[in-house]
Amino acid sequence: MNGKGCSGQTPLNVLVVDDEANIRKTISLCLEIEGCRVRAVSNYDDAVAEIKLGVFDVAFLDLRLGTRNGFDLIPFLQFHSPRAKIVIITAYASIDSAIEAIRKGATDYIPKPFTPAQIKMIVGKIREFEGMQHQIAYLQSSLSESVPEIDLSSRSPVMQKVISIAKEAAAASANILLKGESGTGKTVLARAIHDWSPRASKPFLSVSCPSLSSELLESELFGHAKGSFTGALKDYPGRISLGQEGTLLLDEIGDLPLSIQPKLLRFIQEKRYERVGETVTRNADVRLIAASHIDLGQAVSEGRFREDLFYRLSVVEIEIPALRERIEDIEHLAGSMLLFFGRNNHRAFKGFSAEALESFRKYSWPGNLRELRNTVERIAIFCKAEMVGRECLPDKISESEALPRLGDAVDLNKIEEIHIRRILASAASMQEAADTLGIDTATLWRKRKKYGI
Repeated sequence: MNGKGCSGQTPLNVLVVDDEANIRKTISLCLEIEGCRVRAVSNYDDAVAEIKLGVFDVAFLDLRLGTRNGFDLIPFLQFHSPRAKIVIITAYASIDSAIEAIRKGATDYIPKPFTPAQIKMIVGKIREFEGMQHQIAYLQSSLSESVPEIDLSSRSPVMQKVISIAKEAAAASANILLKGESGTGKTVLARAIHDWSPRASKPFLSVSCPSLSSELLESELFGHAKGSFTGALKDYPGRISLGQEGTLLLDEIGDLPLSIQPKLLRFIQEKRYERVGETVTRNADVRLIAASHIDLGQAVSEGRFREDLFYRLSVVEIEIPALRERIEDIEHLAGSMLLFFGRNNHRAFKGFSAEALESFRKYSWPGNLRELRNTVERIAIFCKAEMVGRECLPDKISESEALPRLGDAVDLNKIEEIHIRRILASAASMQEAADTLGIDTATLWRKRKKYGI
């Protein structure tokens, strides 16, 4: 059964393992009526094969499978489908076996014979529990970030268009490429796309491509077997497996090593992959959102990024504008951040003065939303007045001049200084800034000395 279940919810992937054909058919029919996708097998070996190939949300395991014990499948299932809820079914029910089932990791336990109503009740409980888990994980993630919730409403026409495109794209399953300078809110928009999508009840995970070595990044994405490399002390399922039916954000995808790019391309094309140190091929259904502050088209032309992977990732391209391109939103964003950080610091601010807001609008914000957030947090800590005036702003902002527009009577040196300051603020290194400016690092050092940067 594909798509949404009859209840409008994302269908659960369910494994049924029972050596009695009538029992398998009965459970399968009950589950399909509830909108589940079912794989039913009759023995231990077939169950192992199914567990290796797919990721399951629920498993109904018969306690006795010929000469084998259904309990023996539990640890194997827990490794390959870490979030699976396990229900033991048996004709030999006893208090001891029920306790043993729960101790080994089962979620529920039902004796034979059972009724369709019991199966329906179990599925309902599991769906409710999954919803609670997702909500808890989302709240924990929000709390751990300790940042104000970003309001995606906007007065800027260019940002309104971005949000509209993102909401439309969220409803589909196509891969999305988010482009924009560092700090523009690509991660925030990626999470919003997930929350607007049919996958909202499933996990949202992210991997930062520049933060790990090639070996560790491959393991983080695809998982690894114990002993497959130094430090692999236990099996790890990987983010792709953990994100089953959810969304995976590949942050700064431009830094993905060339050695991993063919493997990611294969996963996108076939939804199949292997863990590091294993030969077993696995399937997973994960929506990919890639984010990058660099020009991937240029990276392709320079041989640093595969062209075919670029086209697979950029089915939908969304470019997030820099904060200086949406100055209509600065007052609202800064005001909501001030309220948030004010509460965190037990302060009751009345807002920003007109002069302070004018300085905010004149400043170029090379660090975008991230810089605005950090600036407002600093103000909330050190400003003693209820109304935040220009005197409470950092010097670089309070003394900032309006950005020159095309045709303004502005000295060329001033334009060059402003441009170099912007590039240096957003670049990760001197070399990156020099490359962006089209000069060597020695020339950049001279320019910095000239302008006192």
